Amino acid sequence: MEAKVLLQKQMTDEALEIEFQDAVERVSAYTEPFPADVLLNLYAYYKKATNNYSRPSSKKAIINAFKTNALFQVKDITPNEAKRLYIDLVNKYFLYGK
Repeated sequence: MEAKVLLQKQMTDEALEIEFQDAVERVSAYTEPFPADVLLNLYAYYKKATNNYSRPSSKKAIINAFKTNALFQVKDITPNEAKRLYIDLVNKYFLYGK
């Protein structure tokens, strides 16, 4: 029984990863500017989803402060939760945000 549950979880994780990568591609291909709040959320969710804990590297201290704050706000979610939030934000933005 445990093997079946593990297989279902693996399949779910794979589907989530595919959906996440699709959302990342949509954002990367988009040529219009995103609102700052959307960008900060996308940044934080992406960093958390990909387990990228490098420090923000903008040349402007204020931008680094905003990015650091965004990362702090997602510190208690899992990478899979971050992927789901990223996907949901992208879908919502492309549906309503334009």
